[in-house]
Amino acid sequence: MSEFKPDGRPTVVPRIITPDVSGLVAFIKRVFDAHGDYKIGAPVELRIADSLVMVSDGNGQREPMAAFLYVYVEDADRTYQSAVDMGASSIEKPVDTPYSDGRATIRDSWGNSGKSRP
Repeated sequence: MSEFKPDGRPTVVPRIITPDVSGLVAFIKRVFDAHGDYKIGAPVELRIADSLVMVSDGNGQREPMAAFLYVYVEDADRTYQSAVDMGASSIEKPVDTPYSDGRATIRDSWGNSGKSRP
């Protein structure tokens, strides 16, 4: 373990606070093929490829806090459709950009927004 952070963790870890931890965790796991286990009383740590996102209820000490995440995915079309199928709202349908990236933007039922890019 390094002196300032646990081994295997990135330096910056986004944390989303929601009253519906299990619902948001299920959404992230399904849409982004995330891995992680729900533990009562602790933030859920979800791995999306080489990244880490925490989800918790704030232990009653924090108001819900949504996030805007940029997520690189292999297939923006498939990821976008999966999110919409799970109840997300479309902000921007998948498009190809002039700088060679595909992009789609959604807002999930918990108020989080994100762009998917291949």
